[in-house]
Amino acid sequence: MNKVEGLHHLAISTGDMKGQIEFFTDKLGMELVALYWMHGVENTFHGFLRLNDESSVAFVYNPDIAKIEPQIGLSHAGNAGANSAKGTMQHVALKVKNHEELLAMRDRLRSKGVPVMGPIDHGFCMSIYFAGLENLALELSYSDEPIDARAWIDPEVVELAGISAQELEKYKNPEAFADQGGAVPQPDPASAPGPHLTGYPDGLYERIMRISDEDMLHSVPNEPPVKVAS
Repeated sequence: MNKVEGLHHLAISTGDMKGQIEFFTDKLGMELVALYWMHGVENTFHGFLRLNDESSVAFVYNPDIAKIEPQIGLSHAGNAGANSAKGTMQHVALKVKNHEELLAMRDRLRSKGVPVMGPIDHGFCMSIYFAGLENLALELSYSDEPIDARAWIDPEVVELAGISAQELEKYKNPEAFADQGGAVPQPDPASAPGPHLTGYPDGLYERIMRISDEDMLHSVPNEPPVKVAS
C-alpha cells in the first residue's frame, strides 16, 4: 500500500517573496496561509500558499538567494518542453477540478495580462501552460479518471530507458514493507549508500544525522509566531 498520499508542499527558492505571494494570490487566487522565519535556517523566510487544507506551494527566501543568477537551460527550463539540469524542477502542474474550472483559470490569467497556452488534451489529462515569476514554468491540469498504466507505459520508451521486463513489473508493483513503528535506527551517515543531503559545510551533515530522533523532534520552535484567541 502506497503511504505517500500526495504533495504536502513544494518548496521553491525565490529572490522576491512579496512578488511570488502577489503572483499566486492575484493571478491564481491562492491564499497566503503562512509566512515566518524558516525553522532552523538562519536569516530565511518561509511562505506557504494554500492549495487545500493539506497541500501548499511554498517559497524560501533569504538575501543570498536573491544574488544567485538563474540560467535558462541549467537552473530553469523556462517552459514545459525545454531542458534544465538533472535534479531540477522542469515544470510544476497544479490541479483543478474539471474543464469548467480550467477555463475559468485561463480567463483569470488572461484577464490579468498573462498569456496562456491551451487547453491541450493529453489523453489522461487536460492542461494549460503559462509562466510564473522568476522563470517558473507552470501548468494547470485535471484528469477525469486515474491513469491506466496498461495504456500509458510505452514499451518503446521502457526499452530506451533501459528498463527490463522484471524491473518494469517491480516499478509497477513496489515491494511491500513491514514497518516497525519508527524503530529502525539511523544508518551511519558516513557509510550508508544514500543518497545524502548535500550543501552543508564540512562535517555538519554527519553531525546533524547523528542527533538522536528524540532530540531532533524538539530541535526547533514549533509555536506559531502570532497568538490566536481561541
